[in-house]
Amino acid sequence: MIRILVIDDDINIREMLKECLERAEYEVLVASDGKAALKLHSANPVDLIITDIVMPEKDGLEIIMEFRRRFPAVKVIAISGGGKIGANEYLNIAKGLGATKTFSKPFELRELLAAVRELVQDRLSTNRSREKEGIK
Repeated sequence: MIRILVIDDDINIREMLKECLERAEYEVLVASDGKAALKLHSANPVDLIITDIVMPEKDGLEIIMEFRRRFPAVKVIAISGGGKIGANEYLNIAKGLGATKTFSKPFELRELLAAVRELVQDRLSTNRSREKEGIK
């Protein structure tokens, strides 16, 4: 099963994304900041992260850089509602650091789900092939 890690300091965003992704039959972990996210990923490696940019502790830009460096196979979707600078500026920086897809808050859930499906498609195909061959 595809495992996704949602990182956002807003509990409402975390829970909404968790519920939506679980309904789409993904396994979902949640973290309130980048520091907690790294601990979760170490214990339960994920296939994709969806990270907010502006957060306490370790922000989304730091997370993107760290995942690109340490876990380059993990796909990244960055989301932002802005902060000291506008959301588009943060998202452009995130894209430059290695985020595969970006979304400005508020976003359409169907568009985010389509991006998730696109990014994990290779992983799903590999898993199906391995299951057919009897490999775990």
